Amino acid sequence: MRRRSLWVLIALGIAGVAYGVSFATVWRAAREDQRRPAGAIVVLGAAQYNGKPSPVLKARLEHALILHGEGLAPLIVVTGGIGSGDRESEATVGRRFLVEMGIPDSLVVVLSEGRDTHETMTAVAEWVKGRQLLEVILVSDAFHLARLRADARRHGLTAWTSPSAASPITGWREWGFMFQEGWKLPASYLVR
Repeated sequence: MRRRSLWVLIALGIAGVAYGVSFATVWRAAREDQRRPAGAIVVLGAAQYNGKPSPVLKARLEHALILHGEGLAPLIVVTGGIGSGDRESEATVGRRFLVEMGIPDSLVVVLSEGRDTHETMTAVAEWVKGRQLLEVILVSDAFHLARLRADARRHGLTAWTSPSAASPITGWREWGFMFQEGWKLPASYLVR
């Protein structure tokens, strides 16, 4: 009985340390803006409501506009598939928003294949490799960036991350997402 309890405590200790390392990685990535010149800015999708970007998606798109305005990349790639009950993809709604904000349609690329981070990054990697781009800037909420970096590496991409500065996900809500990402980051290595 004592031996089993000892093994359980050791297993719990190892799991706790692993989670702590993962959470620290998520927290560090969330606080780092790696913006630099690249071949394209890739905006990770988020919900859209009846053809309008959700506040989260709008913040990501506006951040991409800032990066594009700084001359960091000539193209903006919008991602995100069609959610349950939706008529349009997140990517299509993102493209429309960017065009309405003055970005020429020819500079916006729509990739609406993915419905989760891994599927989206698979589509992005295929597109990037097909155009022989060297680097991309990934835009999402801060808590999501560590997993994006890991997924980009697994897909053979040189990707830099830039957090959406005006994200409506702040305070305790952001911390909740970061704690979730502490589990999702190592799980993404096991599942894929």
